[in-house]
Amino acid sequence: MKLVDGIILNSILLLFPFLIYMVVNVYCRIKDKVLNDLFFEISLFTTIYLLFRHGVELTFLYPMIIFNIPLLIAYLRGKNKTIILLSVVLIYYYHSIGISYLILVIEYVLYYISYMYNFMVKKDKEIFLISSFVFIKGFFVAFKTFSMYRPDVTIFMDIIEIVFTMSVFILITFVSLKLLDKTEKLLDLNKVTSELEKEKSLRNSLFKITHEIKNPIAVCKGYLDMINYSDASNCQKYIEIVRDQINRTLTLMDDFLDYTKVSINKEEVDLYLLVEECCGAIEPLLKKEKVSLSFKVPDDELYLDVDYNRLKQVMVNILKNSIEAIDKRKTNKYISVKVYKNGDKVIIKIKDNGIGMNKKTLEKMGEMFYTTKEKGTGLGVSLSKEIINLHGGSIKYLSQENKYTEVIIKLPLKKEKTNFSFNNKNYCNNKALEQVLVNK
Repeated sequence: MKLVDGIILNSILLLFPFLIYMVVNVYCRIKDKVLNDLFFEISLFTTIYLLFRHGVELTFLYPMIIFNIPLLIAYLRGKNKTIILLSVVLIYYYHSIGISYLILVIEYVLYYISYMYNFMVKKDKEIFLISSFVFIKGFFVAFKTFSMYRPDVTIFMDIIEIVFTMSVFILITFVSLKLLDKTEKLLDLNKVTSELEKEKSLRNSLFKITHEIKNPIAVCKGYLDMINYSDASNCQKYIEIVRDQINRTLTLMDDFLDYTKVSINKEEVDLYLLVEECCGAIEPLLKKEKVSLSFKVPDDELYLDVDYNRLKQVMVNILKNSIEAIDKRKTNKYISVKVYKNGDKVIIKIKDNGIGMNKKTLEKMGEMFYTTKEKGTGLGVSLSKEIINLHGGSIKYLSQENKYTEVIIKLPLKKEKTNFSFNNKNYCNNKALEQVLVNK
């Protein structure tokens, strides 16, 4: 048991610094090659130090073997400067325990010659280096054993000790190299995964940009088609709306420059005005698809601390999806928007009489890239949920196939209301919308 415990202890002293190196590399994701190499070299010298200070001597020859494994690892990694420095350290240490400088210099020069030969003839680096290293080490272990006069030890016992020593060396070398190989593969996998995550995040953002920019562009196109160029007042009215949509598009593009996270800038907003503006923004689509829109709001003003542009982005996206979900063959197409207070929450309900969704589709709503649209990206609902969550609210979808879809948004009500009031609900710029407006 003492022998087994000693092998385990020495193996831990040998491998522990490399495990630390692996953990640091994986979790810190060190990309700088110079810094990575520095950490690896520190691991090599830490291993040597721990073995020198705390290594357990199992046999008389054992210290000559285990301390050379970090040097072999340095050879396999092609660290020339580290190889030379480690060789000097090992020569000094072995001389301090009574081995001749000449023998040590010859041994370590032979290691380096085999390394250079392998480099020049371009053989299989790992197999050749390990084989030559084991052969040279075995030769010098045998030379040291048989050159020593020990009257109480027979030749047979010397051979057994050499075989045992070399077996321990080969075993620990094999385990160490296997661990390092797994470590390298894990590090490579971590790097690949990191790149894939970055690429996925970038791709998600690009999809979000494409999806969200389509909405204001579609609105701009609708209003441009409606412009009567012979009527100056008509042109001025629609140009202002187009300009507003273009500004919104530019804001979206600025926001997505930082593609890692959606940010919000809260301000005090009258929800009634926001909902009415969203309904007005999609009026061209309503006219084109012949969909009637009604919305009910409370008589009192509703003030919330929200990001005006972000919440408008969510509302327009939901309304646009509702329009697209209604069967074009229907004669009675409608969308209703209801806003009311419920305790400390404001509830916004948007319901259409479209094709609805089955249970499977409803369960997958909000999953990245899941969409039932032919040209959809599956990011609109996901982005909407993210924005609502950042406001401390929630969004829920209810639907019945071939009957309806209802979106329920809950947002926290502003605790302290401002004295500012806006009671004129007839200011709506769009006459078509005024005809379908239903006040609570």
